[in-house]
Amino acid sequence: SKISVVHCFYFRGGAELLFDGVKKHQVTLPCQPEPWDIRNLLKWIKQNLLKERPELFIQGESVRPGILVLINEADWELMGELDYKLQDQDNVLFISTLHGG
Repeated sequence: SKISVVHCFYFRGGAELLFDGVKKHQVTLPCQPEPWDIRNLLKWIKQNLLKERPELFIQGESVRPGILVLINEADWELMGELDYKLQDQDNVLFISTLHGG
């Protein structure tokens, strides 16, 4: 049987304000037959973690422009973006570069 793995998701630069001000979330994702990719992860975050104004974080099935995504410190654009499959113990960092009200 597959073991569910704890991942850490970090929200910085103001993105944490959409998550009750919490900057670090340790999350155990539910087991599923296919590996989790970032596309499914974003849906899960929207349904389970986002507290308010999802339009400030999600646009379509991706993050909105102005949100930087780092997977283990590397730019997700180098990792396949939405198609990147989460590995055990991956850290995913979301940084809002949008400032202002």
